[in-house]
Amino acid sequence: MGKVTGFLEIDRQVHKYQPASDRIRHFREFTLPMSDKEVEKQAARCMDCGVPFCHGPTGCPIHNQIPDWNDLVYNGDWDNAIRNLHSTNNFPEFTGRICPAPCEEACTLNLEDIPVAIKTVEQAIADKAYELGHIRPYPAEKKTGKSVAIIGSGPAGMAAAQQLGRVGHDVHVYERESKAGGLMRFGIPDFKMEKHYIDRRVEQMQGEGVTFHCGVNVGVDKPVSELLAEYDAVLYCGGSETPRPANIPGDDLEGVHDAMPYLVQQNKRVAREDIQSVAWKSESIVAGGLHVVVVGGGDTASDCVGTAFRQGAVRVTQLDIRPQPPEKENKLAVWPYWATKMRTSSSQAEGAEREFQVATLEFIGEDGQLTGVKCCEVDEKRKPIAGTEFVIRADLAFIAIGFAGPMAGGVVTELDGQLKIGVDSRRSTNVDANDRDYRTSVDKLYAAGDIRRGQSLVVWAIREGRQAARAIDEALMGSSVLPR
Repeated sequence: MGKVTGFLEIDRQVHKYQPASDRIRHFREFTLPMSDKEVEKQAARCMDCGVPFCHGPTGCPIHNQIPDWNDLVYNGDWDNAIRNLHSTNNFPEFTGRICPAPCEEACTLNLEDIPVAIKTVEQAIADKAYELGHIRPYPAEKKTGKSVAIIGSGPAGMAAAQQLGRVGHDVHVYERESKAGGLMRFGIPDFKMEKHYIDRRVEQMQGEGVTFHCGVNVGVDKPVSELLAEYDAVLYCGGSETPRPANIPGDDLEGVHDAMPYLVQQNKRVAREDIQSVAWKSESIVAGGLHVVVVGGGDTASDCVGTAFRQGAVRVTQLDIRPQPPEKENKLAVWPYWATKMRTSSSQAEGAEREFQVATLEFIGEDGQLTGVKCCEVDEKRKPIAGTEFVIRADLAFIAIGFAGPMAGGVVTELDGQLKIGVDSRRSTNVDANDRDYRTSVDKLYAAGDIRRGQSLVVWAIREGRQAARAIDEALMGSSVLPR
């Protein structure tokens, strides 16, 4: 906890943003940092709530010891705050920026709609750690003689690699794209998280003995069978990247795209790289001067909205088939779980027009080029209501309705018939492995992250990477000092 009476005396305060008119002119992060004293005051609001739901399974999947490091920050002990935070979370500068903060939903003070600013404090601790020199290599004191290959360098792969490297294994990470980071680097826009944070962690991990092999598409450029023969264990953290099929008539028109190629392209432009991606090959997509429609109501859709505004879109409309949620949830019915309520992202606040309870019926075009999106209102069961059809002008449309599992090709294709795929309906396209030992049906091959559990949050990816690292260490050494 922080100050005993802090929650009574101090108002909740979080990072402020640059004005929308300013931030849409660039792709940099636009949060305005708080001073150390301001952060310490926010940490002081952490109350002696008895049962801290914030770091239980309802709040934080990686079990950050939130009351502990709030108390340390309140007392100005930033050194021990980052040590405590790093004990559960390898990359708090990632989660402090891109996690939606279910911990704040589970905060006891959220019963009064004034939760502790946990995400703000977490980001501040991580950023302070760089200033204090805590983000440096911590190599193992001795090597084990065992080797592990990790396929994929998203948050799950990076977390597992760091954990395994620090206990002395020889770790090699194979990444399909030109740089490490997975969709954190190429899917999440720079205005949400600048990529030098990933670069610094890669540099740290290299100093700890982890080797990165970028531009290697395992299962295509290098058979996974070679990795299984060469290494003592192989961890598959390939992510969930296949776009969920929308099956909307007219989706083959020029100007209709899945969301991810668009986001990947812009991230590569910002990084001054070739815009073509190994996985997301597409013609150049730019929204400047165009009317844009985004189909979908999640984070990826919101990222498309913010990217389109920064490229100079004339108008951006976001379509959501779900009904408009209430402004305030029934706390006694849902707390401490994530509530369905009206939320407006920073990208949506930049001027998006949002349509709720609307179905996308068809993409309309002339001479093969998109000109509009035909929509209609739907009832509570998402069935079209006759006579409510309307058309929205669109020069460019993005489909952002989620992901359906790993990309076709690569490891899954090479191991077809050997690698068991999940059987339940929610995970029917994902690699089958439990969350205790993370073993797949192929000997020496493990799986963790979105490729196992389906698309999820960065905190779940880090948790699975850490747990898989422990399972592998235990299998190779007979026991493990790594945490679960």
